[in-house]
Amino acid sequence: MSRKDLVHTIIDGIQDSKGLNIVVADLSKIENAICSYMIICEGNSNTHVNAMATNLREYVREHSGEKPMAMEGFENCEWIVLDYTDIMVHVMQRAPRAFYDLEHLWEDADLTHIENLL
Repeated sequence: MSRKDLVHTIIDGIQDSKGLNIVVADLSKIENAICSYMIICEGNSNTHVNAMATNLREYVREHSGEKPMAMEGFENCEWIVLDYTDIMVHVMQRAPRAFYDLEHLWEDADLTHIENLL
């Protein structure tokens, strides 16, 4: 599976869990970037963020066979990161996402905003 296909599978998995305000940052053209793609999304509560990250891990495994190399943030579920080597997925609550503003940090990347599903 190509990296772009994996990005689309991750987006589908986030939407499957009612994830909101998905942004894909394509960092592949940025020299010395920490990864090729960063996917940022948000949930409404720590329960929602936990469920999204857990579902996403299983959804991606079932649809692509990929497993994250590392996962962090399940302790408080305000910001969970799933590391798919060159694709980093940030599942955040609204307040930490606004505070850290990752999209602004990587504003020189190609940003794609994915429309929320109703």
